[in-house]
Amino acid sequence: MKYPYRPILKIPKTRNEIIFDIIGIGFFVISILYIIVQWKHLPDQIPGHFNAKGEVDRWGSKYELLIVPIIGLFIFLLSTLFEKAPHMHNYPNRLNESNAEQFYLNSRKMLNATKNVCMLFFAVLNFQMVRIGLDKQDSLGGWFLPVLIISFFIPLAVGIYKQTKIK
Repeated sequence: MKYPYRPILKIPKTRNEIIFDIIGIGFFVISILYIIVQWKHLPDQIPGHFNAKGEVDRWGSKYELLIVPIIGLFIFLLSTLFEKAPHMHNYPNRLNESNAEQFYLNSRKMLNATKNVCMLFFAVLNFQMVRIGLDKQDSLGGWFLPVLIISFFIPLAVGIYKQTKIK
């Protein structure tokens, strides 16, 4: 399969992308600091898994709490690398030199928003797991999964819609 030529462009981050990064990473880092501060107060067993209603359906070692930040960091780093290489993203055949910057910027914004929604939800999950472990609440709540799904797909839907408008 022959891959079409795609120009490599240096497009600076937009103000919104920078703000989204600050918010996403800021909350994620604060949630990790919260885990560190609360670590000595946590019981040996904390929530390990939740059902669709947000109820704990498996308890595990408090060391399992470290999995969420590790996955979040991996997603952040991988997404940030992909943001730096928009020429490698998937585009329709109508991509050409005259509209490449629009396609690249739109794709990068979509990836940036999706990445930071993930960071926010990992932060919320970190806070909630600690709070449940400390008996300050009993579940994530029934809102968690629907809001996660909707929040994740909104940037994708907006990005795809904007992509259809690029000539």
